Amino acid sequence: MPFYRLKDNVINQIKYFLVRLPFVLSFITLFILVYDLGFSTLNDYQVGLNNLYNTCLTIGMLAIARRYLSKEISNSTGVRIFDIFSVILFMFLVVARWKPEHTTHFYDSSAVIFFAVFIMVVREFSVLQLNLNKTRLNPAQLFIISFLLIIFVGAFMLSFPKATTTPGSLRYIDALFTATSAVCVTGLSTVDIGGQFTVFGKTVMIFLMECGGLGIMTIASYFSYFFRGKSSYGNQLVMKSMSSIDKLGDVFATLKRIIVISGIIQILGMIGIYIATRHQQFTSLYERVFFSIFHSVSAFCNAGFSTLPESLYTFEYRFNYPLHLIIAGLFIMGGLGFPIVFNIYMYVKHLIVNRLLPFSRKEASIYVPRVINLSTRIILITTAALIVGGTLMVYLLEYNNTLAEHQGFGKWVTAFFTATSPRTAGFASVDNGMFSVPTFLFIMFLMWVGASPVSTGGGIKTSTFAIALLNIWTLARGKSKIEVFRRQVDELSVQRAFAIILLSLFVIGVAIFALTYFEPKIGIVELAYEAFSAYSTSGLSAGITSQLGDGSKVILILTMFIGRVSMLTIIIAMTKKDHLTNYSYPKEEILIN
Repeated sequence: MPFYRLKDNVINQIKYFLVRLPFVLSFITLFILVYDLGFSTLNDYQVGLNNLYNTCLTIGMLAIARRYLSKEISNSTGVRIFDIFSVILFMFLVVARWKPEHTTHFYDSSAVIFFAVFIMVVREFSVLQLNLNKTRLNPAQLFIISFLLIIFVGAFMLSFPKATTTPGSLRYIDALFTATSAVCVTGLSTVDIGGQFTVFGKTVMIFLMECGGLGIMTIASYFSYFFRGKSSYGNQLVMKSMSSIDKLGDVFATLKRIIVISGIIQILGMIGIYIATRHQQFTSLYERVFFSIFHSVSAFCNAGFSTLPESLYTFEYRFNYPLHLIIAGLFIMGGLGFPIVFNIYMYVKHLIVNRLLPFSRKEASIYVPRVINLSTRIILITTAALIVGGTLMVYLLEYNNTLAEHQGFGKWVTAFFTATSPRTAGFASVDNGMFSVPTFLFIMFLMWVGASPVSTGGGIKTSTFAIALLNIWTLARGKSKIEVFRRQVDELSVQRAFAIILLSLFVIGVAIFALTYFEPKIGIVELAYEAFSAYSTSGLSAGITSQLGDGSKVILILTMFIGRVSMLTIIIAMTKKDHLTNYSYPKEEILIN
């Protein structure tokens, strides 16, 4: 090889190393910092660790400056604001390093350093080019692996001594169970969340719930696009398949809407919870704010976790009906699904522009047919029917039982909360173990139906249940095609709906069978309730979760994971896709019924 070519290769390799150095260093530093926060680090090493943090942040700032000088920067205003914020935070840490007497009253050094290093990792990771299409994994496999990765990382972090109030008291099986429940936004727990975990452990759980609710691939892909300002065609195809987005050109616009809408709703929910708990007793303002953040994230992501010992059934919160309504509003919004929420927003915007603002002739002249699409119509009607019907059923079945301690309006709020929580969230404002057998069976049905597609909830989904009912009605009328609202439902949607229903019943049946084997002393109704809750990622429990053995915990871990990613997705990930063919075999009717 000629010398000048060898020289160019060496220079290119050095440039490649220098470009990747900030990300590699920040990634390693983040893991060391997490270890530092989770373990009791000896003071002898603390000075060296602080120097490492400062070095990482300095290199990160130099990397940002290099991009601006070489004009390798996106024109996005958001990117510039993010970089300015990073520089300000870095300068604050520099002042804190050399003039600690001026800043020690305003921040906790560990928290601010962690936040700064985390921002640096996000910034450096996002400028890398993600080549999802060049991997050997299909979208279903990427989706499953991303969930598994977050679960095991979360279990590892929850096992840290500083994550629990009593270091070393949490067994790994319980940490894995809690992490799986958080990422799969279930809410089942074998330990007391509020009493077992420290602020660090609860913060880890908030991170896991957000990743589970929104999807780690969604977050990573959008931030990569946000900082680079572009993405490859292959990446858009992969994200289109993983996010169930109709149009290829709307992939990153839709991901942006998901992140922005979910962020706004959670912030508003946090403010509402903070106001609703003004009469509750907290040791400090910080504890009240953290309580609001934790429950807002848990409710919107449909996780169902609470720092209270008995969830919302805790006596001090049992009759706080405004708090119940706010949390119910959060998990209903999260359970509707992001496309449905955005479609409703577009419809409201369409009404305002074309009906309420007639003077805006230019915009009013634009005709948009069927702003509310068929999916939104079906899901909204099914959701409303389940909420209204479920509230009435719970009110009638539990009037003199779990609702007996409530009066008037409180009975209706508690019945409404009890009927909506099983389908999406898993918060409890009554003692689930006191339900009558008919209520147990009805709640299991609500858990099985679950939330809406492309949402933070689980279950077979409202659209699947609606399509099954419509198909039965279509067959009863002697028709061969499902027609509703002057539209025809695609045959593939019908096939997927019945495949999901069959697979869900199969998985739940196997889970119940296994639980009865491992827990022969517990009643089958309670075990079935636990299995339905795990598969539907509902999180409600009859009070037996903490009593289960390790074998039953493993069964529920698998059931929660399968319920979150769906058995159909797992089968697709394990099956090689056949190539399309241009021929078809003759049709022959099979004898049924």
